[in-house]
Amino acid sequence: MAEQGGLYKIQSLRRRWIVYHVLEDVLLSVYAGLYVGALIYYLLSPTLLWGIITFPLVLAIMLAMNRPWQMSGEKIAAFLNSEYPELQESSQLLLIPAEDLNPLQIIASSKTADVLADLKVSHKPFAKRLVVAFISLIVATGLIWALGRIFHIERIFYGPNRPVAVCAPATMPEKVLPQISGVAVTITPPAYTGRPERTQDKFNLSAEEGAAVTWHIKTNIAIKKVLLIFNDKEQLQLKNNNKHTEWYVSKNITNPGFYQVSIDGKLSDLYYVQVVKDTAPVIRIKSPKQYTYIDAGEAPKVTIGAVLNDDYGIANATIMATVAKGRGEGVKFKEYKLSFPQGFDTRKPLYDVQKLINLPTLNMEPGDELYFYVQAQDTRKQLSRTDVYTVSIQDTAELLSMNGMLAGVNVKPEFFRSERQIIIDAEQLLKDKDSISVEKFNARSNDLGIDQKLLRLRYGKFLGEEGEDAIGAPGNEPADPADFSNAKKILKEYTDDHDNAEDAGFFEPAVKAQLKATLTEMWKAELQLRLYKPQAALPFAYKALRLLKDLQQKSRSYVAKTAYQPTPLKMEKRLSGELDKIIQPVNRQDIKPPADQLDALKKAVNVLEALKINPALSAADSRTLQLANQQLSLRAAAQPGAYLPALNAMRRILSAPKVNTRDINVVESALQKTLTTLKKMPSSGEGPADMGLSKQYYKNLKQANR
Repeated sequence: MAEQGGLYKIQSLRRRWIVYHVLEDVLLSVYAGLYVGALIYYLLSPTLLWGIITFPLVLAIMLAMNRPWQMSGEKIAAFLNSEYPELQESSQLLLIPAEDLNPLQIIASSKTADVLADLKVSHKPFAKRLVVAFISLIVATGLIWALGRIFHIERIFYGPNRPVAVCAPATMPEKVLPQISGVAVTITPPAYTGRPERTQDKFNLSAEEGAAVTWHIKTNIAIKKVLLIFNDKEQLQLKNNNKHTEWYVSKNITNPGFYQVSIDGKLSDLYYVQVVKDTAPVIRIKSPKQYTYIDAGEAPKVTIGAVLNDDYGIANATIMATVAKGRGEGVKFKEYKLSFPQGFDTRKPLYDVQKLINLPTLNMEPGDELYFYVQAQDTRKQLSRTDVYTVSIQDTAELLSMNGMLAGVNVKPEFFRSERQIIIDAEQLLKDKDSISVEKFNARSNDLGIDQKLLRLRYGKFLGEEGEDAIGAPGNEPADPADFSNAKKILKEYTDDHDNAEDAGFFEPAVKAQLKATLTEMWKAELQLRLYKPQAALPFAYKALRLLKDLQQKSRSYVAKTAYQPTPLKMEKRLSGELDKIIQPVNRQDIKPPADQLDALKKAVNVLEALKINPALSAADSRTLQLANQQLSLRAAAQPGAYLPALNAMRRILSAPKVNTRDINVVESALQKTLTTLKKMPSSGEGPADMGLSKQYYKNLKQANR
């Protein structure tokens, strides 16, 4: 019998393990269904269907993978042997039929059954993963609830082809008049949004600018008159059916604010009206840079890449280009209007567009400049444009000319001429390529590379590089203090070395940096020439020449000529004018401090603080709060989300016989946010109270001077 009891306990533990594992899979499936359902609800469609479908699907997959029903008694016995040493690792003997046991196994089985019958097996190892799954489910539920409660996720992920998912209810439920049995507010967005019509059962509105809103109000009794009062000013009377129980009216919403429902003179709470403004398109140009130079040898093409972003889609985007030709007074301009190849019919909020412009098709030649900007128009016909970008084609003829080389300060004329000669020889080599042999072509290209190297080394002297071996060469060995026969070594230790590239002081840091950039371009040109690619070396050589000419222009000095000869002064008439009619100008101005428009709100704060001590509201205090109520009404019309709760609380304070402390705190918080410190106006300084001693001192001093 003991063996049967031990076997029964093992089977009981097996069933318990299966139940716990199935519950774990159920909780994890609910966890997955919540997350999937919430994401689809917020991002794609306001429906819970996908979450409901996800739960059984995930549960079936997990059960098929884990298969808890396949748990065997041998595994339970192995678990008991590992966790409880008093069983002496004999639990598996209880699973073997008695007729198959030898005498020793029968004795061990009997002892194990007795011990297992009195053993209290803990549930923790079985329920450990179940507790983890339960805590994860609670955390997921709280997180999803908090996101839907705090953040208006439907405003962030608002697709153009789906209705609003109302997942962020107001912090306090709407208070509706008891005569109202139901309301249906239909919001028809304007055509430029491309969004469908939607209906809600709340009075609080959040609509697109220019949307048409229709109210359908049902009452449980017959009503004589129903009004909608907007911002305490505009009244809109509702129409009714023959039974006076269904009322409807329409209005276009263009400005934010608040409104009330009036039924036979009884007013409801304030309901906010929020307007979603349509912003102008946002344009960001990715390429090219704002100032782009196309050097000789480069393809005369430019790719204009831009990212266009708008709330409701882009209707059209164009490139407004202007080509400038000529110089001085002979400059001519021609405008072009280019369109992007991509279409704008899908009403996407984001477009990534590109346009490849072949500059010769715009009749551009070397020396011409292209000015362009990108202009975009959204579906509401709002325009936006970028800054002007410039693309210039390098004029090689002007770059190779000697104009301006002989004027001004010129310390390096022979070096400029050498770089031009390398470019001219490289272009001539390309022209002769078809008429000479490959060996001669390579030899001439290598000779040009040698010339480029010599020129680079000559320019390196300006940076302290006396030769190729000076670049990165190790310093001289330190002089032996006891060796006085070598004067050069001793002087090397105690004199400034100007042959170091970093210590060279010929130029300013900006000029030195540009000269280093020039040497870099010469390195690149030399490399291509040594590889027998003169065509690839030309862009680097042209850029090096342009940098050198910029250096030459920066080294000039300019002194303005002065040719003005003033009229000589007549010394006999100097300082002989009559000054009796010249008086000191006096400018008198009365500066009055501006009227404090926030005075009513400041007084209201004092009244509210007094109400916390004495809840009785006097007539004077009531007038002060009425003025503050008008100021809050104006602010609530402009920002209903920030001031509407305070306006509701203020009206409850004015109408309720007993003031609620919570309403006072709400109003005070809004008033403190509104109050700002006034700017100080200039005023006469107040001296310290000296009991008239200073006046008496100056009076006696004047009498003494007489």
